[in-house]
Amino acid sequence: MQRFADPTASAAVASCRHQYASACYTPQQLRVAYDIEPLLDRRTDGRGQTVVLMEFANTPQPPAPQQPIVVTDMRQDLALFDAVFGLPAPRLQVNTSLAGSAWPWLAGLEEVEDAEIVHAVAPDAAIRVILIPSWTGPGSWITAVDSVLRLALAQGSVVSLSAILGEDCFTPAQVAGLNSALQADQVHHVTVVASSGDFGAASTACAGPGIPTSVKEVGLPASDPLVLAAGGTTLDADPATGAYHSETAWHTPPGTANPQTSGGGFSHLFPRPAYQDGVAGIGAARGVPDVASDAAGRTGMTLAVSAGARKDFFYPGAGTSAATPLWAALIALADQYAGRHLGFVNPAIYRIGRSASYHQAFHDITTGNSTLELPQGTITGYRAAPGWDPVTGWGSPNAQALIPLLARYTSP
Repeated sequence: MQRFADPTASAAVASCRHQYASACYTPQQLRVAYDIEPLLDRRTDGRGQTVVLMEFANTPQPPAPQQPIVVTDMRQDLALFDAVFGLPAPRLQVNTSLAGSAWPWLAGLEEVEDAEIVHAVAPDAAIRVILIPSWTGPGSWITAVDSVLRLALAQGSVVSLSAILGEDCFTPAQVAGLNSALQADQVHHVTVVASSGDFGAASTACAGPGIPTSVKEVGLPASDPLVLAAGGTTLDADPATGAYHSETAWHTPPGTANPQTSGGGFSHLFPRPAYQDGVAGIGAARGVPDVASDAAGRTGMTLAVSAGARKDFFYPGAGTSAATPLWAALIALADQYAGRHLGFVNPAIYRIGRSASYHQAFHDITTGNSTLELPQGTITGYRAAPGWDPVTGWGSPNAQALIPLLARYTSP
């Protein structure tokens, strides 16, 4: 792997592209593609807002020869990211009250991705990481999610949740507890954004995030109607300027060892919410996702990890866990623009989707599908289509048009 002691942006991107055969967009190019840059130019940059990230606590790991680095110091990672791409120092805090972590700044690559994407899109927003205990099962995990959602009432205005498990992993009491916590966030005008998953129409296994099953099912927290569910796309933008060209539904290429695609489908726990009434393609059940953005590793934004002297490395963001913090950061921009916390934005998102402004506010993703071919069999998914679909929702953002509309259509 190519290393740089003091890399420039071009060197960082070149290293990322060489190692991962990815577009490795810079933060500025991603912001140009999604029309975020004009907002930042007018100082709609997230100042005064706080995005909450839920992350697993980490412990130190001894270096192993020829093994990838999996735990780093997030302060150093963000310092490198900012130095390379010309971003201001982040306002970063870590809450260890749930995990009791003695190493609050140690971060896995998922946490690095979440923090750097939020910082790229809303560079002056505060980032508050709430650490949860290491994985021990779906019951303890959903309890931790509940606790994070309740802590967020006093911690920030937007919550980003990148992990997902199949709906069948939880008891009715656990589902009700999650919904109760989300209702409290709704009352206090906290927006909750969650990943729709990386396995198309297939469920995410109860054994832990990142494992698909042959069950056709959506997952929590994304399927709860009080959550803004984020799906994934493959972004094609100008490699020099970031100018938007096109997008398709995210799907790893045929023959990929670990196939992935934008998660979505229909809940068997929640009926169709009122904001989805009359939307073509949605029946009697809650449809997922609501929105989408870039999730393909081969078109991801360049992320930075600082692993010690002359050991910096750069890799592309990937998965709907990359789309989720991007949308959380966009809501932080919208909160600043509106001068208030917008909170539960789903009704406004769907109002915009039904309006004459839809194609100004969103890129409508109409190509691609979410069928997943697994060793245990093919899980037939859905196809992207004009308007809302259970692969990319309403599509990806045209932020300069979308954010004023969100402010206008979200009730105080």
